[in-house]
Amino acid sequence: MDDDTRRGARSAVALLVAALAGPVPVLAQGEQPSPVRFTEVQARSVARSVTLPGTVESTSASRVASEVDGVVEQLAAQEGEAVAAGAPLVRLRTTNLELRLRAAQGQLKEAAARLDLAQRNLERARELFDSGVISRRDFDDAFSDQTAWQGRVDALDAEIERIRVDLARCTIRAPFRGVVVLERTEVGQWVGVGDAVMDVAALDWLEVRVDVPETYFSGLRAGATASVSFESLPGLTVEGRVTTIVPRAAAEARTFPIKVRVPNRELRIGVGMLARVDLPLGRKDEALLVPKDAIVRQGERQFVYKIKGDDTIASVDVTVGRGVGAWVVVEGPLKSGERVVTRGNERLQPGQAVAGRPLEYELP
Repeated sequence: MDDDTRRGARSAVALLVAALAGPVPVLAQGEQPSPVRFTEVQARSVARSVTLPGTVESTSASRVASEVDGVVEQLAAQEGEAVAAGAPLVRLRTTNLELRLRAAQGQLKEAAARLDLAQRNLERARELFDSGVISRRDFDDAFSDQTAWQGRVDALDAEIERIRVDLARCTIRAPFRGVVVLERTEVGQWVGVGDAVMDVAALDWLEVRVDVPETYFSGLRAGATASVSFESLPGLTVEGRVTTIVPRAAAEARTFPIKVRVPNRELRIGVGMLARVDLPLGRKDEALLVPKDAIVRQGERQFVYKIKGDDTIASVDVTVGRGVGAWVVVEGPLKSGERVVTRGNERLQPGQAVAGRPLEYELP
């Protein structure tokens, strides 16, 4: 066998071995596989759910009113401003009350001096009456005078306290931590007792009201976890809890109102927004779960990166369902035990070679 024949035979054998070994990741010279973390797809029994529309409501909303008459001197908070509990909202002019306070304090000083004199006169009258120098009537007059001035001092003390309370009420304060959603007065406007000055809504926690058809009513459970997304906030999904189930259906629609409480610590969610609520209904079905970190979103598309047997990746389109703790239900061409990328998936491309290490999540 000549040299050309031997070289041809060796090439044929090499090609055959490569074909039997399967595809080999192609890397540019000097390029290393991208380091990623992966988690295996899990098959679990998950409560059946239904997705329904809802409307965001505030857990607490207050139309804050004035407790005293007065002219608005300052708006201490503006629409859209977050305020702490007890923070000033509106300040009323206090000039008249301050003048009344000074007058009442002056009257109190006079009444206190008169009371002091009346007490001394009463003590002398008691000594003279006990000695038989004055009559019972003279003693009663001294006692009556002292009692009258004591009453005057007490009345003025109460008046001064009332004025001080009204002075404090001239600063109208937020009843709870929230956001000013509406100003109802302006600087220079006269407000009377009971007139609204601002609307404040609590936004740290919100409620999503959902009208549930009677078909699903029997599967509802108070305290159940629900996944909530918002039409105007793509990509944002929060975990809420069913807090209220009203067991009375609307007569025409035959729907039962429920409320799902959701956190809003970053104040991204606004009152009145439209929401989509994924409600668990009690009965459990088999489902595939992946960690929420595995979901990649590009516009309307949602997919995961699956690590194939040759340590390259492929994108797999999935339909995302309800959340279960750190996991989420998915539908798509995946199998239990397959590896999906949960860290480092933001920089990958299909076909890219990776070096993966497992990352464990607490199972639901």
